[in-house]
Amino acid sequence: MSRLVRVPREVANADRGSGDDAQLSTFVGDGYLERIAKYVPAEILAFSIFINAILDQAVKSGGKLTAMAGVPVVTIAMAAFLICWAFAPLFAWYVRQKGDAWVVNAFVSFLAFPVWSYAIGNVAFHDYRDGNLAAILLVSFSLLSGLIAPRVPSPQRQEKQVAAPARGSTPQLVEIEQPPGTGWNRA
Repeated sequence: MSRLVRVPREVANADRGSGDDAQLSTFVGDGYLERIAKYVPAEILAFSIFINAILDQAVKSGGKLTAMAGVPVVTIAMAAFLICWAFAPLFAWYVRQKGDAWVVNAFVSFLAFPVWSYAIGNVAFHDYRDGNLAAILLVSFSLLSGLIAPRVPSPQRQEKQVAAPARGSTPQLVEIEQPPGTGWNRA
């Protein structure tokens, strides 16, 4: 199973109801619940939880005005939040495999990260967090995110990919016409 949502792929199956050997094709992709699970930027959230555990302890022991290396802890938390938010789609790009809909996954993960960060109690949201609102946002976003599915590949796009030669597969010689007296052919 891939870490990211997969592009629906064509699966041929025999039509047994009509009695002939005609092949029908259906497109199979990740289901609703699989998409919900795969859209969660879990690895980035784990890193964020680790950083926020340290920052939360500093806030609890020293108060809201606590500083680390002369920088307020809330500023460090906001910077860590923004960095992790930027890395959510980059992580989807980094772990992609052939057949993954990584662009869709990156987009939804980018939207999901702030919702999840708010729900888990990120220090950057310390003054604005409401547990009830966080639960409502998280459940609502999760249910709606499962509705976002990668598009089924169009036949025209598939034909273009099959017809186009792979880049860098074989070296090719190209003749270039040059006017006489320039470059290599000094005739």
